[in-house]
Amino acid sequence: MVRLPPTIAIGPQGAARGALRVPGSKSLTNRALITAALAEGETLLRGALVAEDSEVMLRALGALGVRVEAVGSELRVHGAAGPAPAHAADLDLRLSGTSLRFLVAMVALGRGRFRLDGNERMRERPIQESLDALNALGANAVSEQANGCPPVVVEAHGLKGGELVVRGDRSSQFLSGLLLSAPYARGPVTLKVTGELLSKPFIDMTIDMMRDFGVNVLRDGYRSFSVVPTKYGARDYQVEGDAMAAGYFWAAAAVTGGQVTISNLGRNTRQGDARLASVLEEMGCEVAWGDDQVSVRGPRGGRLRGGQSFDLNDMPDQAQTLAVVALFADAPVRIFDVGNMRIKETDRLAAMTAELTRLGALVEEGDSELTVHPLTTPPEAPVALETYGDHRMAMALAVAGARIPNVVIRDPGCVAKTYPRFFDDYLAYLSGALG
Repeated sequence: MVRLPPTIAIGPQGAARGALRVPGSKSLTNRALITAALAEGETLLRGALVAEDSEVMLRALGALGVRVEAVGSELRVHGAAGPAPAHAADLDLRLSGTSLRFLVAMVALGRGRFRLDGNERMRERPIQESLDALNALGANAVSEQANGCPPVVVEAHGLKGGELVVRGDRSSQFLSGLLLSAPYARGPVTLKVTGELLSKPFIDMTIDMMRDFGVNVLRDGYRSFSVVPTKYGARDYQVEGDAMAAGYFWAAAAVTGGQVTISNLGRNTRQGDARLASVLEEMGCEVAWGDDQVSVRGPRGGRLRGGQSFDLNDMPDQAQTLAVVALFADAPVRIFDVGNMRIKETDRLAAMTAELTRLGALVEEGDSELTVHPLTTPPEAPVALETYGDHRMAMALAVAGARIPNVVIRDPGCVAKTYPRFFDDYLAYLSGALG
């Protein structure tokens, strides 16, 4: 991994221009690893994410007896043709919420005792909905501290199948984890969703991935999902570029009046986070989609249109990026329906409010929304911004430095979670070194 200093200063460089390939999608990589691990045969994943989050998943699969050979961004997965072979494992998943929520369902398919834990922040992240659902399907899964959070212990005897109700208003990862493992239950599984389902594109991504590996999901919109016992089939799979990673470069182009082309993400992307490009278009950017690339050009001088409200329920992780972009709009921007940002790597609503305020902006924080007012007076002295150990805070706040001076990012190394070379690529982009 790239070693970074304790702080990095970001300075404005004018209208940035360039082209690059971003790392493979974390969401697609981890979904593909689960399906490939359960499949019969050998799967080759090309363009996979190489970062802490995917390495956490790889180590966990290895501990569960699934062999994965990694050469750069190519992963060769030797599928177990069913539940993982191991009968016991103690998995340290650090701060990878995706890994936790996918693996807790996967280990329940097997036989034995499994413990899933993480770092201090992970031990504050709720997972009781997943445990309740798995127990209804025949597992014995408990929160070790009886607080609905990790560490989690699963006494696994396989899943019997059945029909159950799951909440849609917490995290789509709960539902995705259940869906990915559902084909290996002994009987059909039907999941009925109550409340408004968050992050719907991630469920579409999960179902598309399952179909790519040979399993069809019968669905009634976003209200219910049914899976009959089936087997995944191994295949070669190309992981497209990460739309979240692309978003930071789109945002930098937007606020500087620059231009950027992402060359491994196209118009047929499955990632809901790619809708940020459309939001930036509404704010005055020009966006051009091709089959394998997307280009974003900011308005002259980065003069963005504000006075708008954006519902980011389908892509809450982009709320931080948009909040920084809003600093440079000509009127306030409201970002709403993103309450689940409070249960991410940090409370992202509170953290973003604190850091944008530190820059001198007026931010109104609600239970599930932010309204960001234009930054009228850039800071004259260096401002050190906290990242809270959250990779997305670090990358989003770096966008501010594309336009204003004296922005310092603390603990930039936290980007290793999903984009270890982010600051190398980002600073090269701002300086025009990417061509």
